[in-house]
Amino acid sequence: MSDRPKIGVSACFLYPDANRPAFAKKTLQYLEQSVPHWIMAGGAMPVMVPALVGDTARGEVTAEHYAQWLDGLVLHGGVDMSPSSYGEEPLDPRWAGDRTRDLYEMELVRAFVAAGKPVFGICRGLQLINVSFGGTLYQDIGTQRPQALAHRDGEAYDRHFHDVELVPGTRLGALLSPTASRKINSIHHQGIKDLAPGFVAEAHCPDDGTIEAIRHSGDAWVAAVQWHPEFHKPEYGVMDDSALLHDFLQAARAAHI
Repeated sequence: MSDRPKIGVSACFLYPDANRPAFAKKTLQYLEQSVPHWIMAGGAMPVMVPALVGDTARGEVTAEHYAQWLDGLVLHGGVDMSPSSYGEEPLDPRWAGDRTRDLYEMELVRAFVAAGKPVFGICRGLQLINVSFGGTLYQDIGTQRPQALAHRDGEAYDRHFHDVELVPGTRLGALLSPTASRKINSIHHQGIKDLAPGFVAEAHCPDDGTIEAIRHSGDAWVAAVQWHPEFHKPEYGVMDDSALLHDFLQAARAAHI
């Protein structure tokens, strides 16, 4: 057990709603189960990192404590980022996002990077990483880039696919087989507008150039993909991207104390 890396996973937030059952009148934090199961497939132990602030917060545990105890961090998908997190106002009330979750996850990213621990982002996680390091987002690809491919289908959800093109010479290009399927799922309506300084794009959508994967170009191990590797199943005919998980966990094992 001591050899298994411990991987922090950032939480999704569900806020009180008077129309839901009694327990849901409180703020809930949760994980979509495919993410911890994906991490467990690599032999690691996922741990949800709860919010560190709020009206019920107690004690003196900080993001730095989690970063020292855990061996890596995964930021998973969920609600939109708040445009205020990258200096904009919402173009539509539907895209107001979750500023509270943004601040919580940005704090985690800073702490884990400072501790020398690897950080991997999935979908929203890619967007959060990009904004954390000074990048910006399209609030809605369909509105701001009407010529672009449809990157989300609410009915098809994780069975909405398109191809991806890897950038030659990148770490991602080296990890994934050049002869494998290039089909990935696509479950997002926001995406990278300005890439954060210090990052390189490792994959694009060949139809419209949307950035689909990024990686820090310096010493920090920070990488992310816009698709959901935890939803990929061989029977869907999608890319075998299991090397993403193993590469991240290799970095986590190297950071293991």
